[in-house]
Amino acid sequence: MSVNKVILVGNVGRDPEVRYLDKNVAVANFTLATTERGFTMQNGTQVPDRTEWHTIVAWRSLAELAEKYIRKGMQLYVEGKIQTRSWEKDGVKRYATEIVADTIQLLGKRQDNEAAQTATPTPAPTAENAPAPGEDGLPF
Repeated sequence: MSVNKVILVGNVGRDPEVRYLDKNVAVANFTLATTERGFTMQNGTQVPDRTEWHTIVAWRSLAELAEKYIRKGMQLYVEGKIQTRSWEKDGVKRYATEIVADTIQLLGKRQDNEAAQTATPTPAPTAENAPAPGEDGLPF
């Protein structure tokens, strides 16, 4: 048995980029920052904050939710799975690690997230029906 599950709570780093593929299937990409707060050790050594940046990919109804409601700076709860992929560009092999979202929930004050809601999309595309890297016009 194996489990590929990620839960993140963080702040959106940039507005979602939304594209529509064949058959009007929406896909959104945006970044999410999670920060571990710094602290001072007993001996006085200070450990600074540590921020990790995650690339979030949302399909179908979640992509449409992202297009309508998600903006830079908003706080989100994201559940999904880790997915890695690779491609070759100019003879150099490149890699990307992404979080494919299953659930996105807008967090924070109501005025910050006027239409706070949770969405669960239709299943993400499988290897058979997902565009190959580079076929969708993106370099990755």
